[in-house]
Amino acid sequence: MNTARAHTHDHHDHDHAHGHAHGHSHDEDHGGISGRERKLIFAFVLTTLMMLVEMVGGFWSGSLALVADAGHMLIDALALLLAVVGAWFARRPADARRSYGYGRLEVLAGFVNALTQFVLVAFIAYEAITRLFSPSHILSGMMLVVAIAGLVVNLLVLRTLHGHAHDDVNLAGATLHVLGDLLGSVAAVVAALLVRWLDWNWADPVLSLLVSLLILNSAWRLLRRSAHILLEGVPEGMNTGDVADALRLADASIRDIHHLHVWQLASGSRMATLHAQLHDEGSSTAAITAINQVLAERFGIQHVTVQIDAEPCSDQMHGCAGHGHR
Repeated sequence: MNTARAHTHDHHDHDHAHGHAHGHSHDEDHGGISGRERKLIFAFVLTTLMMLVEMVGGFWSGSLALVADAGHMLIDALALLLAVVGAWFARRPADARRSYGYGRLEVLAGFVNALTQFVLVAFIAYEAITRLFSPSHILSGMMLVVAIAGLVVNLLVLRTLHGHAHDDVNLAGATLHVLGDLLGSVAAVVAALLVRWLDWNWADPVLSLLVSLLILNSAWRLLRRSAHILLEGVPEGMNTGDVADALRLADASIRDIHHLHVWQLASGSRMATLHAQLHDEGSSTAAITAINQVLAERFGIQHVTVQIDAEPCSDQMHGCAGHGHR
């Protein structure tokens, strides 16, 4: 529910409307862990165990494809862990030093995770090129067994995560990671069959390069997204011009909207600040209520701060002539 609080100062009137989601999931048990978090923890444990098996099996059998797939599963495990930690930190209350809470730790961890994956991709690419020129012996039987086990685990994890809420950004992101790893497991199985049936040892480094491309794609998307959030960029798929236009039509009392800034604290947590100028007979209460409703229902923004300007804005340095962007 959005609430409005008005503060009067010497030069301007400031009306701050803050919307907070204080509701708890209905599937929380007495320990405070929701059904969604239990799914994430289960998926994380399965993925981590399989990642370790694939890493050991890859080095033991000599299969680079298994090592590469283990690297991709490491991304999945970290993505699932971030989703769990993000959900846990989201429940922690803000304190005097961190008035927005701890949700952005999830984004910072994702940024570091993405950087480490570029190192992993470089290692796999180097090893793959080396093995193309100097093929090594591969225990195809062990490679095939481990690759099939990885495929089964990925299918099980995907089924566990199936049916998440469409607005659950963390869980949706983790599901995309698992889908990508599923393709990596398929590549590892194909490589094992080619090595075992046709004695094509070159198939292992070639397919490991394909898996590394999957890792690179996931790492780049995670790096770009987390960096954008850390830089307080406008949430993806949102245009501040469209938001301002919608707010100008939110209520008849609103004359203009300026100083509009929209950013993301963490995954799915959108915030906005703005200045609103009203018609002389306009009601600030009605304007704030309408602004909060439009931002929540059309743009998914729940935390809003609104300043009501008594006079036309003349501060050109901060974009009053147009729309503020953040």
